[in-house]
Amino acid sequence: MGSLTGALYGALLLFLGGWYFGKWTGNFSLLLFILTLVTFAYWVAERFYFAPKRSSAAAELERQDGERRARLAQQGIAKVDVNTAQARETLLMQPWWLDWTAGLFPVILVVFLLRSFLFEPFKIPSGSMIPTLLVGDLILVNKFHYGVRLPVINKKIFANHDPQRGDVMVFRYPKDTSIDYIKRVVGVPGDEVSFRNQQLYLNGAAAPLVQLPPPGFYDEDQRRYSPEFTEKLGAVEHHILLNPQSLPFYGAEDKIAFPFRENCRYSAEGVTCKVPPGHYFMMGDNRDNSQDSRFWGFVPDENIVGKAFFVWMNFGNLKRIGAFH
Repeated sequence: MGSLTGALYGALLLFLGGWYFGKWTGNFSLLLFILTLVTFAYWVAERFYFAPKRSSAAAELERQDGERRARLAQQGIAKVDVNTAQARETLLMQPWWLDWTAGLFPVILVVFLLRSFLFEPFKIPSGSMIPTLLVGDLILVNKFHYGVRLPVINKKIFANHDPQRGDVMVFRYPKDTSIDYIKRVVGVPGDEVSFRNQQLYLNGAAAPLVQLPPPGFYDEDQRRYSPEFTEKLGAVEHHILLNPQSLPFYGAEDKIAFPFRENCRYSAEGVTCKVPPGHYFMMGDNRDNSQDSRFWGFVPDENIVGKAFFVWMNFGNLKRIGAFH
């Protein structure tokens, strides 16, 4: 069993190493689920087979030692120098391969349950949500806010709140569900979302937009200032970056393909889309530097991961810690 456990750990390290260096992609939820099952199997084997076997061996050692002491006592020898306590401890000791499997099962189980049904940590990898979220922010995502979903397959089994305009949401990228994206919910099912001439319209009404006083938001990576605005979606007021002089190019109309593509119209001014049932229109707060629903379409409900709500750490700027809108 020690060799088998060593081989399993070797395979795990090889997989994680390849994942880290980009040799292949991985599904962490699936990996954690497999680790939970494997360590559970070891835990069951330890509790009902290996531990009783070690206890029986220790009991047999004590029985043999007791018989030996009794025979020596009959011969008038009362003092015996041999002490079996250390040997007993050795017999009862859990081997390393059980300590690193069965012993880790409770910890892995708790992590699996917390991550699957309550909260999941994420790291912001890009600047598409600046100024709300910066590169390097470590955030928490509420997994149960939009309903309870089965881990791995992401099947909703219990509904909770529906996504609302203005929510910051983590979801699986529709074109590659192994990748998690984070954007802001702009349109909900039935909405007509239009982004024309750098202005957002919802169902024909312009979203309230107010430019903040100069110089605007300072991007430390690019070392320049960007025009910063406040935008209001429903009850949520948040900051966005937007250059009114920049008109993004969405590509040739016939090259943009995604499910429900017929719900969208592209022009030189921008894009207008009717959000289909069970789908959401997502946009980044860094409007000129965000690949979002304007480019790849709608996010289906089954791709939702959870609602982002808290920055729990940024090692480069501790002032970032806290809740956000």
